[in-house]
Amino acid sequence: MKKLSIFLLLNLILTTMSYSQQEARLLRFPTTDGERIVFSYAGQLYTVSKQGGMARQLTTGNGYAIFPRLSPDSKWVAFTGQYDGNTEVYLMPADGGNPKRLTYTATLNRDDLSDRMGPNNIVIGWTPDSKYIIYRSRKKSFNDFVGQLFLVSIDGGPSIQLPLSTGGFCSYSPDGKLLAFNRVFREFRTWKYYRGGMADDIRIFDFDSKEIINITNNEAQDIIPMWIDDEIYFISDRDRTMNLFVYNTKTKETSKVTNFDDYDIKFPSHCASQRINSIRKRRFYLHF
Repeated sequence: MKKLSIFLLLNLILTTMSYSQQEARLLRFPTTDGERIVFSYAGQLYTVSKQGGMARQLTTGNGYAIFPRLSPDSKWVAFTGQYDGNTEVYLMPADGGNPKRLTYTATLNRDDLSDRMGPNNIVIGWTPDSKYIIYRSRKKSFNDFVGQLFLVSIDGGPSIQLPLSTGGFCSYSPDGKLLAFNRVFREFRTWKYYRGGMADDIRIFDFDSKEIINITNNEAQDIIPMWIDDEIYFISDRDRTMNLFVYNTKTKETSKVTNFDDYDIKFPSHCASQRINSIRKRRFYLHF
C-alpha cells in the first residue's frame, strides 16, 4: 500500500490564520492537488499551500461558495455557488479570477446549505482529463431525496447526464472507463450510526458493459470513493467511528487505513499525484 499523507487541517489553517486571536472554525470541504489546499470558510473560498502560510481568499461578494474541487491538471477550481439566486456550478482559475457560471437550472424549494439533503448542484469531482466537471443535481428528480450525476464542460453548454438512475459521491478510474460511486447523498442528515435502507455502499459502474458491482455490501455507511491506481479509498462507519478504508480492485480485499476512535473523518480529498489528504474532524467541525 502506498504511503498516505494524513494531516489535521485544523492545525494547518490555524497556522495560516495566525493573525486572528480567535480559533478558526467551520473550515469545510477541502480539496487538494498535492501542493495547495482550497477550502470553504464563512461561505467563501480560500487557498493555502500544503506547507502552510497565509491563506488567500479566492471568492468575494454576496452569496456562498462551497464544495470546491481542484481539477486534475491543477488549472481550475470548480465549486457550487449561489450568486444569482439559484445554486449553480461555477468555474474559476486555481490561482484566482472571475468565476464563470456553467449551469442554469430551475429553482428548488429546498436549496439551502442547512437543508438535510444539502444544496442543489453539488460539485463532486472531475473527469481524469480535466475537461468535464461532475456534479449532483436534483433538477430532474421527482422528490428531494433523489439526485442524478451530470457532466458539464469547462467551456459551458448543455449538461450530460450519466447513465445512472441515482448518484452521489463518485470517482473515475484513471483510464476513465469505470466509475466508483454512491447511490445516495445524505451527508447533511443527522443520522449517526444509521443502519437502514439509505446506508450507502460503494459501487463500480462499467461505462462499456453498463454492469454495476457492489464492492462493500454491508449495513454500514460506506461513502466518498477515491480511485487511486488499482485501489479505491473510502470512509466507513462499520467500526462506529468514520475511518478510512481501501479496496484493492485486483485482490478484491478491503483493509482499514486509519484507526481514529474519537471523531469521524469528514469529506476526505485525494489528488492526481496519488496522495490522499483526509480530514480528521476536530472541534472546528462538528457537523453531522
